Amino acid sequence: MQTEILEKATEMFLTLGFKSVTMDDIANEMGISKKTIYQHFATKPELVKSVTLRLFETISCGIDGICNTGKNPIEELFEVKNFVLQHLKDENSSPIYQLQKYYPKIHNTLKQMQFEKMDDCVIDNLNRGITEGLYRKEINTEIIGRLYFAGMNSIKDGELFPANQFSLKNVQNQYLEYHLRGICTLKGIQILESLIQ
Repeated sequence: MQTEILEKATEMFLTLGFKSVTMDDIANEMGISKKTIYQHFATKPELVKSVTLRLFETISCGIDGICNTGKNPIEELFEVKNFVLQHLKDENSSPIYQLQKYYPKIHNTLKQMQFEKMDDCVIDNLNRGITEGLYRKEINTEIIGRLYFAGMNSIKDGELFPANQFSLKNVQNQYLEYHLRGICTLKGIQILESLIQ
């Protein structure tokens, strides 16, 4: 039952927002009593934390899988972006904003975990890109990796990019292109342009 609750809560939180969805909403949607949910998760923040950790693990495993397919570093970044968007329900940035605003402690823990994960992945991607002649060899991978991470977090900021003005998908596409155009060699730009077509 715990897994079913997590699955339903994840779906509802990502669609409607972490603040908007109540324990009653989840219970009603599942056709169970609220008491049943509380047997597995003592509080709503505990449920929110479990949902975010589970989602983080799912996305991390998916990213590892993509990184192990042997694609070139530019294609890999596009695959990762598409995979993450798919798991975050594509267009909706408001759940992330609600998590940040109403559950800041959980959001900060998640952000730290994302930084550690992304730091490894992005640095590896940058180094491979340089080795394969797709990224400029003079870039500082530590700085670029952190700039990329900071940018990825900024585009999820609901105050900077309000959902009623910007689609998360479009902002992510623009940001990825912006990032790659700054670090690619001519050879890398050719691959990038063939992917954006």
